[in-house]
Amino acid sequence: FYITQNMTFPLDLTKTRLQIQGEVALRQHGSQTAYRGMLGTALGIVREEGPLKLWQGATPAVYRHIVYSGVRMVAYEQLRDVLGRSEDDRFPLWKAAIGGMLAGAVGQFMASPTDLVKVQMQMEGRRRLEGKPPRVHGVYHAFLKIVSEGGIRALWAGWVPNVQRAALVNLGDLTTYDTVKHFLLRNTSLQDTSLCHGLASTCSGLVAATMGTPADVIKTRIMNQPRGPNGRGILYKSSIDCLIQSVKGEGFISLYKGFLPTWMRMAPWSMTFWLSFEQIRKTMGISSF
Repeated sequence: FYITQNMTFPLDLTKTRLQIQGEVALRQHGSQTAYRGMLGTALGIVREEGPLKLWQGATPAVYRHIVYSGVRMVAYEQLRDVLGRSEDDRFPLWKAAIGGMLAGAVGQFMASPTDLVKVQMQMEGRRRLEGKPPRVHGVYHAFLKIVSEGGIRALWAGWVPNVQRAALVNLGDLTTYDTVKHFLLRNTSLQDTSLCHGLASTCSGLVAATMGTPADVIKTRIMNQPRGPNGRGILYKSSIDCLIQSVKGEGFISLYKGFLPTWMRMAPWSMTFWLSFEQIRKTMGISSF
């Protein structure tokens, strides 16, 4: 997990820069500019800021996944037990959807402070190139700065779109994996092996990226926006306001900025996570997910 996280992290950084890029151009010049795309953005970061900047924000990202993944997996299984399976041991799609969304929302709410720090650290290189003073100098400093300026509550700035995104991502990830895996086991000759797990995780990664990207764009923009003395955002009043301004100013397609790097990162991460998770359960003598 740790290796996959760090190998694919440059895609996450590229995705974040793409999600902010049009917003910055629109605010500064009042019109759209040509975007460099995923590869152009990544090469631009290497050329303008240095190759190591592709991993800026990787540490809080690891912290985030430890909290987020741990909470959501435990929460989903608990909800699955509470909601109960049908008489033929099936977990209906509507129950899986509710369980996935609730588990993702709870997990992301707990991990939201680390996500806030990650987003702000990912934008530091861009800020320096624009001649702006640095906001943070590391993970510890970022947490201290956020709390000193806005109190403990400031750590959850942008938590609403963050939770909304996580609910949609897990509707795609947890729900799709659980549903596709058991569908394959019931309706094909596949056994409960890595092949079945790999097919289910491939589907879950694609659906999760498709459903979660619009909310991810809104979340990134709200978390990255400058804040006034009262800790409130200057550019957007809420996630709905950010959604309206983004679509009105840049078009509906702006909600899918960064989709390609999101999917390219989520696909191997999803496969690595589910294959490892299932194998760990098997090794520990716990029933398959």
